[in-house]
Amino acid sequence: MRKTHRSGPGAGVVTAARAGDRRALDQLVAECLPLVYNIVGRALNGHADVDDVVQETLLRMVRGLGELRDPGAFRSWLVAITIRQVRDHARLRATARDRSADLAAAEQIPDPGLDFAGLTILRLGLTEQRREVAEATRWLDEDDRELLSLWWLEESGELDRAELASALGLSDRHAAVRVQRMKKQMEAARVVVRALNAAPRCAELQAPADHWDGVPSPLWRKRFARHVRGCPVCGGMEEGLFPMDRLLSGLPLLAVPPALDPARVVAAVAREAGTPAAAPSGPGSSGGPGSPAGHRAAGRARHSHRAARPASRVFSTPVVSGAAVAAVVTVALLAAGLTSNSSDTPQEAAALPARSAPVGTPTASPRASAHSASPSPSVSASKSPAKKKATPRPTHKAPAAPPAVNIASTSKKGVGVWTFPGVSKALAASGASWFYTWSTQHSEVTSPASTGFVPMIWGRDSVTPQNLSQAKSQGPYLLGFNEPDMAEQSNMTVEQALSLWPQLMDAGKVLGSPAVAYGGDTPGGWLDRFMSGAKAKGYRVDFITLHWYGGDFRTPEAVGQLTSYLNAVHQRYNKPIWLTEYALIDFSHGTRFPTPDQQAAFVTASTKALEGLPWLQRYAWFGLGADAAKPSSGLFTDGTTATAAGRAFQAAHS
Repeated sequence: MRKTHRSGPGAGVVTAARAGDRRALDQLVAECLPLVYNIVGRALNGHADVDDVVQETLLRMVRGLGELRDPGAFRSWLVAITIRQVRDHARLRATARDRSADLAAAEQIPDPGLDFAGLTILRLGLTEQRREVAEATRWLDEDDRELLSLWWLEESGELDRAELASALGLSDRHAAVRVQRMKKQMEAARVVVRALNAAPRCAELQAPADHWDGVPSPLWRKRFARHVRGCPVCGGMEEGLFPMDRLLSGLPLLAVPPALDPARVVAAVAREAGTPAAAPSGPGSSGGPGSPAGHRAAGRARHSHRAARPASRVFSTPVVSGAAVAAVVTVALLAAGLTSNSSDTPQEAAALPARSAPVGTPTASPRASAHSASPSPSVSASKSPAKKKATPRPTHKAPAAPPAVNIASTSKKGVGVWTFPGVSKALAASGASWFYTWSTQHSEVTSPASTGFVPMIWGRDSVTPQNLSQAKSQGPYLLGFNEPDMAEQSNMTVEQALSLWPQLMDAGKVLGSPAVAYGGDTPGGWLDRFMSGAKAKGYRVDFITLHWYGGDFRTPEAVGQLTSYLNAVHQRYNKPIWLTEYALIDFSHGTRFPTPDQQAAFVTASTKALEGLPWLQRYAWFGLGADAAKPSSGLFTDGTTATAAGRAFQAAHS
C-alpha cells in the first residue's frame, strides 16, 4: 500500500486557528497553500486565473473554519472547497464564452508561460517518461483534468482515495470507475505525445498534423490516437511505457510562486472582520511557501527560475480575455505588496520574445530590442515643505549624469550579443573579453581586437557544412546546442544530439556540451543522459556549458544559489564550466525583473564570485542590448548609454 505523506497542517493547528489564534491561522493558510495551488493549477492547466481561484479558495476556507466540526476531516473539507471553486470558475468561463464569441476565441489560446504541465516539467526536472505524462495532461478535457489534479496528488502521496472521492462527491467505487476512464484517456494521450515527438515523425501522421493548430485538445487527441492505433509505423509507440502510478509516485508538490502571499489572505479576512492584521509570522517572511526560501524548499525546485519560461519567449502578442488581464493586474499588485521596502519591489515585464533562431538566420532576430528591454527609473516629483518665498521663475535641473566608470576586463567576462543600434560601440564599451551570438558568425557586429568571438552550433538544422566551416575559422572554441531540453529552443532528444555530435567533434575545436536550460546536476536529466551517452560512445566533451536565471532578487541569496548550482554540476562531471547565459529574471509566474539597482548589485556580487571559481572558465551575461522603456537585464540601450547593470558590468571586476 502506498504510504501517504501529508504536506498540510495537523489537527492541532486547525483547532487553534478555529479558536482565533492568529499565528495558527497564518500557519494554516501557509501550509494549505501548496496543496490548493497544485489542485487548482493542474485542474485549470495554468489558466491566467489560477492565482485568483487559489486566493478565493483560501478565503472561503478561512471564513468557513467556524463551521468545521471535526478538525481531523480538515483536508477532505479543504479539497472539496477547492474543487467547488474550480467548478465555479469553469461555469463562469462558460458563461463568458456564451456572451462573447471573441472572448471564447481568446480563451482558446493558452498562456504557455502559465501552463501547469510545463511548470511540472521544468520545476521538477522530470525524466523522459514522466515528462511525457506531464505533456499528456494538456490533451484532457476539463472534467478529466479536474480528476487528474486529485489523482496526481493521490499517486504522489498527498491524498488518499477517500479524500479524492469525497472531494468529487462520489462513492469510492464510482470514483474508481472515473479514475480508470481518465487513465485510459491519459494513456492514449501519452502515445500521441510520443508519436508527435518521434524523429522522424511518421509520414502518415504528418498529413493530419498539417491541419492541426498546435494546441492540444481532446478532439485532436482522438484523431491522432485513431491514426496511431491503425498505423504499422506508430503502432508500437506504447511499448516500454511504465504505468503512470509508478512514474508519479513520490513526486513532490510544485512550489508556490512568491506572488501568492499567504499573509495577504489573512490580512484580507482580518479587514472583513474589522480587526487589525497581525504582523506576518514565518510563512511569509522566513521560509514559508510565500517566501523565496519556502519556494525553494517546497518543490525540489532549485531552478524554478525557469519554471514558466517555455513559450513566454515567442515572437507573438498573446490574445487574452478581460478576466486574464484582471488576473495579471492582481498578480502585479500582489508582487508589489510582498515587501515593505519600495526599493525591493520587483518590476513586472511583458513576456520575452523567443531565442528560437540564432543571429543571421532568415527568421526574425532572436535578440530583438523588445527582448532585452531595460528598466528605466521612474521619476516622481517630491514636494518639499513650502517656503514663503516667491520664486519668479521655476528652474529645472537636468538629472545628474551617472559617474564615470573605470572599464575593467578579465579573461572570463563575456556577454551574449544580438543586433541593435550601436551594438558594436556597446560591445567595445562593455569590458567583455569575449562574446557570442548563438550562431557561427557575427556579420552585423564589429568587435574590437581585444574581444574574441565564440561560435555556436545552435541546433540540429545548424549542423551544415557551411556552419561547420565557419566555426573552424573562428578561434579555438565551439559551443554545442542551445537549450535542447526546451521545446521552443533547439528541442532535441539526447539521441538526436549524440547522433550529430561527431560532426561537431570533427571541427577540431575545444568543444562545449549542449547548454541545458535547467537540471544540469540532476541524475537522469537531459545533460546527465547526454554525458553518459557520450562517455559510452567515446565522444569528446571538453567543458560543460550551462544557463542559469535567478528568481530570488536578494543579492546574497541569488549568488549563493548560482554558485551552489555550478558547484553541484562541477562535482558531478569534474570538467571545466562555461556559464553562457545568466541574469536575474523570474520565470516562475510569467516574466518578472528586479529593480535596476537589484540587477546591478547582483552583477557586481556574482562576477566577483565567478572570478573566484578556478574551474569556472568563462561566463556571459544575458545580454548586451536593452530598451530604455522596458524592464530587462540588458546592459546598453544604445552604443554609449549603459544601464545600471551595464555600469556594474563595465566595472567588474576591477
